[in-house]
Amino acid sequence: MEEEKKNPGQLVFGLDIGTRSLVGTVGYKTGEKFHVVAQCVREHESRSMLDGQIHDINTVGRSIADVKQKLENQIGKTLNEVCIAAAGRVLKTVTTTAEIEFPEDKTVDTEDIHSLEMLGVEKAFEELTSENQSETRFYCVGYTVVHYYMNGLQMGVLDKHKARRISVELIATFLPDDVVDGLYRAVEVADLQVANLTLEPIAAIQVAIPESFRMLNIALVDVGAGTSDISITKDGSIVAYGMIPMAGDELTEAIVKNCLVDFTTGEEIKTSYGKKVIKYNDIMGIQQKITSEEIDKIVEPVVKTMTKEISDKIKELNGDEPVSAIFVVGGGGKLPIFAQMLADEQGISRQRCALRGEEVLKEIDYQIEDPNMDSMFVTPIGICLNFYDSKNNFIYVNFNGERVKLYDNGHLMVVDAAIQAGFPNEGLFPKRGAALDFTLNGTPHMIRGELGETAVVKVNDEEVSINSAIRAGDKITVVESTAGEPAKAQINKLKEYEATLTVIVNDTPVSLPKYAEVNGELESGYYEIRENDNIRLLDYYTVGQIASFMDVTLKDGMNIYVNNKLADKDTLVYSNFSIIWTLEELSLSDVDKETDYLSYADLPGDDEAGQEEAYEEGGDISGEIQEADEAGTVDEQGAGNISDDNEAATGDIMEDTLRALRQVSADLGIDDVKDEPASDKNDEGDGNSADNTASGMSIVVKVNGKDVKLTGKNDYIYVDVFEFIDFDLSKPQGRAVVTRLNERTAIFNEPIKSGDVIEIYWE
Repeated sequence: MEEEKKNPGQLVFGLDIGTRSLVGTVGYKTGEKFHVVAQCVREHESRSMLDGQIHDINTVGRSIADVKQKLENQIGKTLNEVCIAAAGRVLKTVTTTAEIEFPEDKTVDTEDIHSLEMLGVEKAFEELTSENQSETRFYCVGYTVVHYYMNGLQMGVLDKHKARRISVELIATFLPDDVVDGLYRAVEVADLQVANLTLEPIAAIQVAIPESFRMLNIALVDVGAGTSDISITKDGSIVAYGMIPMAGDELTEAIVKNCLVDFTTGEEIKTSYGKKVIKYNDIMGIQQKITSEEIDKIVEPVVKTMTKEISDKIKELNGDEPVSAIFVVGGGGKLPIFAQMLADEQGISRQRCALRGEEVLKEIDYQIEDPNMDSMFVTPIGICLNFYDSKNNFIYVNFNGERVKLYDNGHLMVVDAAIQAGFPNEGLFPKRGAALDFTLNGTPHMIRGELGETAVVKVNDEEVSINSAIRAGDKITVVESTAGEPAKAQINKLKEYEATLTVIVNDTPVSLPKYAEVNGELESGYYEIRENDNIRLLDYYTVGQIASFMDVTLKDGMNIYVNNKLADKDTLVYSNFSIIWTLEELSLSDVDKETDYLSYADLPGDDEAGQEEAYEEGGDISGEIQEADEAGTVDEQGAGNISDDNEAATGDIMEDTLRALRQVSADLGIDDVKDEPASDKNDEGDGNSADNTASGMSIVVKVNGKDVKLTGKNDYIYVDVFEFIDFDLSKPQGRAVVTRLNERTAIFNEPIKSGDVIEIYWE
């Protein structure tokens, strides 16, 4: 129907689902003429509707199906779609303005006008939503344009005009979701689809007040069974809508109580008004008679209450002023007393308040015998006419297996359906993994988690984006987005982290790896940060820590100088500080001299004097150590920017250090130190004895619990063990290598012998 609505001969089914009855009309439009080809009126089986609200959907649905069947029998065709109107129960209206400004003057077309109107409707909806404090959801069931403006000046029709700026003032009408939804579901029970939805007063005014009359200040009152809907015209436009929840049923109930009959009999008495004598049976089975004059007296108090409320509402909508004239349509306003009392309440002449019916329906072309030109048919014909100018349709789509109703503003997207279906917004977009929160140098830090996968969106089994357009009947599936990996980081990846700290030891630069204090414990740059860690990056060493790193033992009595001042092992040393340790007491003028001394524990010699002699002969080995360090220098690129080769470089430093120690041992004459004579050793061949061979002496030591045989040399020092075991120094597995000999800390260049117990592992 939507595609063919402008084609001559296309049938339109308009249905007024009233509180008391259903009135259906089928017709088509050619030019400005509407042709009626079928009509049908059917009362509800029971009071399944109250005040315009459907209470029993199935019962109303069956009644709609019956009307549909009767109309199909008249036209000989199947009806699949229907146009309906909602009563103004709990009606909300919003008057708003919208404007579109073009980059330059352009000729306005129908698309521009449609976009302008939709902009106004959306703005009205936003205003209503912001003011709505309840959980009730509202739908726009129609809107009317009050005025168009072109470049700030009022204009009757914008189409084809050239303008830089166009604007509109319009009234948008909204009803609660349950009212609209009930209408849609009842129609579905009758195996019909809604082609168009409008508001009853909008539909009624299409017929009752032609465009030529709208310059006048006129009120249209559509009196149904449950509600009385009101619309006001002025200056060529519809300027207001309203409703009161009183109508024809109140009159029927007054008759029921007075005549002691059931509601159906009371309705028959009311609709028989005008006959000289009306006969009926009361609930006792006694036949009674009543005249139209008696009916007037019975309903007069109720009519007075109704007309006063309607009149007050008209004045409220009209700026607290009475209107010039009132037109009454609908079955509930047929009693002559109604129009008379409404005129009196409004303070206008009774001739200016009249029931509209046959006189406004004369422009309609009836292609049926004995057409019903009653005021009850004004609204259903108006519903049909509204279809041809409809821009406020609702559509249905299938979202993840659920049927979802959407207001069609002409720009619907997948995201609109998702929001309407209650799909979580965060489920549409990639979610981040858990963040990592910690404190760094007293300042809170946060590392964000990784982004997950975005939602998988399909429309009719074709993958699209969430901003893709949708149409009525589309099948939409959305697989919720996923969360990414939780955040993780090592200390050495922090931008504040620097890889090394350089100090000058006995005039030689020494690079020291930076450490951090994590929750009070020292950790290397390879430490994996955990949630809520308290991290403090250390930019200093103590003198004692530097000596330990260099495998230097500071002897008692040695003098320590930091930046030319006497210090001790606990003195803090920062980057580029100088350190001197020596057995001599230096004056300030001596500090720059190049002769410095350092001490090693357990060097060859029978006593302390012999060890000191060895130190003096060996001189300063810090240079060799530094050369080893430089062989594996770490590329410093600023805070936290450490090259991927850092781990390998660390291992190279350690191996180069070992080579340097071997060289130092040779310089110190350690190779000339003899072990005990072989004849003094156990030679029983039990694996702990030395073996004299042509290529040198072999010994057996226990390394990490396993026997290891060293061969090829006459004398062995601790560092030689690394040549006979599988221990890769190039791939650090911890902060430092632990070296122990016979349950004490070992020195790389001290001699070893058969039977020694050695431990080597990463700390």
